[in-house]
Amino acid sequence: MKMNQVEKVTNLFASDLSIVNIGLEGFHDSVEEQGIESFQLDWRPPAGGNAKLIEILEKLNR
Repeated sequence: MKMNQVEKVTNLFASDLSIVNIGLEGFHDSVEEQGIESFQLDWRPPAGGNAKLIEILEKLNR
């Protein structure tokens, strides 16, 4: 069983990287400049992070 786990880790590190970046777009750009596939996810917190609006949205969702 342990050998199977070692093989999985070895295969992981031998495979090409693909990165999903949820954050600073500059990190995404730097990764792509190195020839690594990267996808920039444009994510923002619900209601702009406003706790009161999030609470209202949660109540509406119920």
